Amino acid sequence: MKARLPQGMGGGAPSNMNQMIRQAQKMQEAMEKAQEELNAKEYEATSGGGMVAVTMNGKKEVVKVTLKPEVVDPEDVEILEDMIAGAVNEAIRAVEADSQQVMGAITGGLRGPGLM
Repeated sequence: MKARLPQGMGGGAPSNMNQMIRQAQKMQEAMEKAQEELNAKEYEATSGGGMVAVTMNGKKEVVKVTLKPEVVDPEDVEILEDMIAGAVNEAIRAVEADSQQVMGAITGGLRGPGLM
């Protein structure tokens, strides 16, 4: 008895395999280009009603922190620390959401090693 593979799966169809490889290469190139563009983008998030602003690039590196002078109170450093942490975390969420949206559009929602 001979095992049968579904149509397009093996069975001496090297052109299908070559086509799949070309598609994977195109997807890889598109993903690399999109990642470069995402890394170059800057994201700004604020907290404390705009008293603290954090600018982060697509690599999740903090590029700039801006503090309104009235938020700097030597008697209450803890609130300032919380606002900075909140702005950084919000910027990270913005980077990740944008990255997932852009990469998801390229991969069609596929996830796996090397895809995200």
